[in-house]
Amino acid sequence: MLDELAAAIDRHGRGLWSETPVPRLLVVAVDEPIDPVDVRYDPMICFIADGAKRTVVGDRSWVTPPGEMLLNTLDLPVTAVFEKLPYRSVIMRLDGAALAELLLELDGSGPEPPSPATVGGQLSAPMSPELIDAVTRWVRLLETPDDIRPLAARIESEILYRLLRSPLGPVLRQWSLADSAASRVRAAAAWIFSHYTEPLSIDEIAAVAHMSPATLHRHFKAATGMSPLRFQKHLRLREARRRLVAGNTTAAQAAEAVGYVSATQFNREYRSVYGLPPGQDAARLRASVQS
Repeated sequence: MLDELAAAIDRHGRGLWSETPVPRLLVVAVDEPIDPVDVRYDPMICFIADGAKRTVVGDRSWVTPPGEMLLNTLDLPVTAVFEKLPYRSVIMRLDGAALAELLLELDGSGPEPPSPATVGGQLSAPMSPELIDAVTRWVRLLETPDDIRPLAARIESEILYRLLRSPLGPVLRQWSLADSAASRVRAAAAWIFSHYTEPLSIDEIAAVAHMSPATLHRHFKAATGMSPLRFQKHLRLREARRRLVAGNTTAAQAAEAVGYVSATQFNREYRSVYGLPPGQDAARLRASVQS
């Protein structure tokens, strides 16, 4: 069944994170070795059909092999390392409204699924045969475009149903609740994404999450592996790196653009994360892309 899913992805994947005409469906296909990729994960589920990917978040790192799925519940900066090629996966962006509607329809019926293995705001679990079948049919809609409008939402609902009956079910239920700790941490992470170039305080972020600073720090670190302010620093450095690799900017200009007041502090923190001074790291990355 995984071979069939990988083959369906193969027919429509055009590289990293290819958008598709099916709402909330992306496909990923990687055949050649590439450098680790810095990306932003939205709340989503990644279904691995072939290959293996290492996900790095702060000090945390884990590998998702074929036949497993990875749930991410936050807006999160990650580094993706494709460790086994060829790599094929399907990404479903989570739709909170569709999930809430399905939960109302189910109204707590059915057995409670077992608890998943957790890695903070990221959780992994094996895919059932029924789930693989539904995801494969979802991808195959790309071969019959006229079927997308009448069938895509129905198959997506089936996938969500299978997920709620999987080990990921309890976390998905928490994710859909408007006033849970998970939703408050999610709101805080999204707010930091929108304001990371500004001077922020833990009190200010805690107010957004409607938590005390101590409670926010505890829940946020459990979900992301980072404190809120380290999360902000991570976003600043990633954006500065992107600007430097794109060219036409100096390290001092990139530092100022992402909110650093001290160029010395920027250089020190950049090197501690990426292992090289900003200019050297950017030149290395540009050379690897061109080679």
